[in-house]
Amino acid sequence: MIHPFYIQLALLLSGIALIVYLTTRLKVHPFFALSLVSVLLGVGAQLPATEVLLIMKDGFGQVMKSLGFIIVLGTALGIMLERTGRTTAIAGFILQTVGARHAAFAMSITGFVVGMPIFCDSGFIVLSGLSNSLARKAGLAAASVSACLATGLYAVHCLIPPHPGAAAAAGIIGVDFGRVLLFGIPVALPAMLVGYGWAVYAGKSAAFSEETESVEAETAPKHYGVLSSLLPLLVPILLIGLKSFLVTPTQTSSFAQVLAFVGDPSIALVIGLVLCFIGKGNRDRETVSVMLREAVEKSGGILVIIGAGGAFGHVLAATKIGDHFSEVLPLQHLGILFPFLLTFLLKTAQGSSTVAILTAASLTFPLLPALGMDTENGKLLCVLAMGGGSMMISHANDAYFWVISRFGGVAMAPMLKVCTVATIGMGLTTLLTVYLLSFIL
Repeated sequence: MIHPFYIQLALLLSGIALIVYLTTRLKVHPFFALSLVSVLLGVGAQLPATEVLLIMKDGFGQVMKSLGFIIVLGTALGIMLERTGRTTAIAGFILQTVGARHAAFAMSITGFVVGMPIFCDSGFIVLSGLSNSLARKAGLAAASVSACLATGLYAVHCLIPPHPGAAAAAGIIGVDFGRVLLFGIPVALPAMLVGYGWAVYAGKSAAFSEETESVEAETAPKHYGVLSSLLPLLVPILLIGLKSFLVTPTQTSSFAQVLAFVGDPSIALVIGLVLCFIGKGNRDRETVSVMLREAVEKSGGILVIIGAGGAFGHVLAATKIGDHFSEVLPLQHLGILFPFLLTFLLKTAQGSSTVAILTAASLTFPLLPALGMDTENGKLLCVLAMGGGSMMISHANDAYFWVISRFGGVAMAPMLKVCTVATIGMGLTTLLTVYLLSFIL
C-alpha cells in the first residue's frame, strides 16, 4: 500500500508544476492558476468539493483582512512619491551627498531608499534617465551604474513590506508587519552591497545597447525639498517600528493606545499619504484623483493574486500535508534552508518574485511545526529566507530583467553576466544574513 505521504507529495509536485506551466507557457493570470490548482489539490486529497470552496473563501478573506488596506495604501504612497517628483528629489540629494566620484554607490543607495515604497520596475523606469545621464557625465559604464540602481531597488522589493511579496508572506505565515519591515531593512543592506560590488566589478566591460528607452520627458518636475520628500517615507516606517517594539498587549495607557493606532501599518501609510498632499505640487484635484485611481487599479491586480495565494495555502493546510512531511522527512534539520530553496526554485522556474514567495509561503505554512519554525522568531526568519530565495535567479523569464535591459541600455549577454549573477550573490548573501540573525534572535 502506498504511504499517504507519497500520494500527497505527488499531488503537491503536480500542483506546483501546473502553476508554473499555466503562468509561464500558457500565460494564464496567476489568480486563475492558483485558484484552479487549489481546487484540484483539495479534491485530489479527497476533501469534499463544497468544503474546498469554503476553505478557499476563508483563506482569501483572511489575506484580504490582513493585507488589503496595506497593499492599496502602500501602492498609493509609492505612486504619489513617484508622480510628484519626490523620488527624483531624494535621488538628487543622495547624489549630491555622496558625490559624483562615487556615482555608482550613490545609485545603489538611491535604489534602496526610493525602492521602499515603489515597485522595483517603476522605480527603475523613473530613475533610469538619471542613471544613464550620470554614467555619461562620470565616464562610467552604463551597465555598471544601471545594475547598481537595479540591485538597490531589487533588495528592498524582495524583502521589505509593503511590497506585495514580503507583505503576502508576512500575512500568510502570520508575522507582525512591523517586525518584517524593521528586520528586513538591515537584512537587505548586505544584499544591496553585494549587488553593488558585483555590478561595479562585472559591469565595467559590459556593452551599452543603443535600443534604450527614454523617460526623461515623463519625469515630474521637482516641487519639494529633501525633508518634505523623505517625510512621507520615513514617518510611516518610524510609526510602525515604534508600535512593534513599544506596544504590548498588556499595555493600557493612553499613550500606548494612541501609538497602537497610529503605528498600525494601514494608519501609518495613511499618514504618509497625508504628508504627500502637503506642498505646492499637489493642489490639482484632478491630478491627485488620477493618481489615487491608478493606485487602486494597480493594487487590485496584486490583491487578487495574493488572495488566491492565501486560498491555496489554506487548502494545503486542510490536506494535513505538513503532518505527512514531518512523519517521513527530517524537515527540522533543514530549517531556514527549506523555504529559501523552495522560493528559489519557484522564482527561477517562473520568473515572478511575488508569485514565487506567495506560492512558497502557502506551501511552507503547514510545514512550520515540522521545520521547527512555528515560533514568532522562526516565522520571521522564514519570511526573510523566502525573500532571499525570491531574489534568485532573475533571468530572461523575469519582467524586471527586461525593464533593466530596455531602460538601462544593457544588452542581453551583459545582462546575464552582470544582473543575473548579481541576483545569485544577493540571494545567497541574504540566506547567510538570515542564518546569522537566527543566532541573535
